[in-house]
Amino acid sequence: MNKKELRDFLDFKVAQYNQPEFIETDPIQIPHLFSKKEDIEISGFLTATIAWGNRKSILNNARKLMELLDMSPHDFVLNFKEEDLARFDGFVHRTFNDIDLKYFLTSLQNIYLHHGGLEEVFGKHATPTSTQNSIHEFKKVFFELPHSKRTQKHVSDPLKNSAAKRINMYLRWMVRNDEKGVDFGFWKDILPAALSCPLDVHSGNIARKLGLLKRKQNDAKALAELDKNLRKLDKKDPVKYDFALFGIGAFEKDF
Repeated sequence: MNKKELRDFLDFKVAQYNQPEFIETDPIQIPHLFSKKEDIEISGFLTATIAWGNRKSILNNARKLMELLDMSPHDFVLNFKEEDLARFDGFVHRTFNDIDLKYFLTSLQNIYLHHGGLEEVFGKHATPTSTQNSIHEFKKVFFELPHSKRTQKHVSDPLKNSAAKRINMYLRWMVRNDEKGVDFGFWKDILPAALSCPLDVHSGNIARKLGLLKRKQNDAKALAELDKNLRKLDKKDPVKYDFALFGIGAFEKDF
């Protein structure tokens, strides 16, 4: 395919998958349980954090977590005391356990009480063309309190050659606003043009088949290559193509 044919094909696939029905099978369904901005961004961040592995398990554990937060994530985060964290004893999703979760909640409380919230922290270091340094700086703030070293692995750092798939996915949820009803798009401190594709096994494999990516590893260097090529197709909203790449990879086994 030439560039125009590729763009037309991917735009068609974006339109196919960027639909409200997509929510029914995707982790984004968890923040869609809420209407308050802070509930959406906190539930989205926690859900994205555990969004790897079996999809059914991701959704079950994310729903369980929201129930433990009394279905009011923002209110809980703002007001919990240390003794309230005992309810999370035994929570586990793959390698993310109750030690990690309790620190995540403690750090989120610090971010909302002392740093202006998640949008403020992520947006502070974003540029018009990139969020990768923003994610790096976010991790510094997130781990500024005493914590177990093991918990650091659950927040990726693009400047340490991570593709940071889950955080890039979370930023897509919060920033993109195309009025299709899937992404929320209420963060205004970051431009859609600055977003990076959530690079995983599905999107990576399809990107390689379509000639958008040559590097074999799904790391920060591969992400930079993919971002560059997606921006050639749509520089203002390159991450809309995540719907196409992921959708084809996850749902079209014969592609």
